[in-house]
Amino acid sequence: MVSLKLQKRLAASVLKCGKRKVWLDPNEITEIHNANSRQNFRKLIKDGYVIRKPNKIHSRARVNKRLEAKRKGRHMGHGKRRGTREARFP
Repeated sequence: MVSLKLQKRLAASVLKCGKRKVWLDPNEITEIHNANSRQNFRKLIKDGYVIRKPNKIHSRARVNKRLEAKRKGRHMGHGKRRGTREARFP
């Protein structure tokens, strides 16, 4: 396995994203390995050998479910309280 550290860094710079968002085509390792300039990477991106991965979805479903329960008074017992009565008073 060849090291593609430089290639990944250049690709991330050209794609304007982080290194973890860069996908390098495993079938085109040799061509990617030979690329050593931003111009080469623009070509590889156009050819589809280097792709920017989509953002992960960060769901708030669990948070919304918990807030709904808290509105009903759940999760508010003695064990969950940190501040004094005066500090907690709205």
